[in-house]
Amino acid sequence: MDTLANLRAFLATVRGGNFSEAARQLDTVPSVVAKRIGHLEWTLGTRLFERSSRRVTLTEAGHKFHARARALVSDFDDIASELKRDQDALDGHIRLRAPTSLTVLYLADILAAFQRRHERLTLEVALLDRSANPAEEGFDISVSGRADSYEGVVDEPLCPLRQVVCAAPDYLARRPAPRHPRDLADHDCLVFNPTGHSWHFNSASGPISVDVPARLGANDNYVLYASARAGNGIAVLPTYVARSALADGSLVSLLEDHPLQDVWLKALIPARKRALPRMELLLAWLREHLGGTPPWERPGGGA
Repeated sequence: MDTLANLRAFLATVRGGNFSEAARQLDTVPSVVAKRIGHLEWTLGTRLFERSSRRVTLTEAGHKFHARARALVSDFDDIASELKRDQDALDGHIRLRAPTSLTVLYLADILAAFQRRHERLTLEVALLDRSANPAEEGFDISVSGRADSYEGVVDEPLCPLRQVVCAAPDYLARRPAPRHPRDLADHDCLVFNPTGHSWHFNSASGPISVDVPARLGANDNYVLYASARAGNGIAVLPTYVARSALADGSLVSLLEDHPLQDVWLKALIPARKRALPRMELLLAWLREHLGGTPPWERPGGGA
């Protein structure tokens, strides 16, 4: 198991930035970590770190090796966990990434109920709104409303994710409402940075894409929501954020003759993890609670 111990020392050093912090994580001493790194570099025939008196930094070869090493250790831990788990109770660890606002409003409760049902499963949840390959970043599952797909990652659709173009009555009192997507070029737009400045619509004559000027850019939908309600411009918001404001009139839906192109909420799972029993269990749970009509579109669905 020397190679596995060396890989764990490598990953801990990347996380900690130096041998002392890695040693603390591994409950050993820095000299042991340095020795394990040296053995690993000798085995690979290349330097993985540039060393200074206080820190170590990855070399180009180290960067290339990092993602693969993390996957190797993760796969070993998965196999070991499956072999050791009790036959009558599922255990193990799931590392999940999900959008911030959706998790705060809905997924947090869904995941809490899942973990209450399966008490021997542990979860680690990271709230990230940018696009990312879960296999490369060490996640077991990524919940995303993005269209991105990745090699070696399985896309599992969960539910439609309806969005709406909207603005506050105060803004529309100062600026005429757009009647066509191209009119957005003359408006103050509030842009969700992870999806960029291009907004995509459907029309009777086919799809339309427009590049919009950004008065505000943000990587969180609630920042855009607050700015739209304050009358600062036009935003594209998911209905799970905008629903109550649309209902009480503090936001007004626009361009209803040109609906936004369909978006689906999906789970992205590295192919090598897809068949793990705990992943099957979580995916079934998400489909049960999000599938069909998602909770925010149901009567009394909140936000």
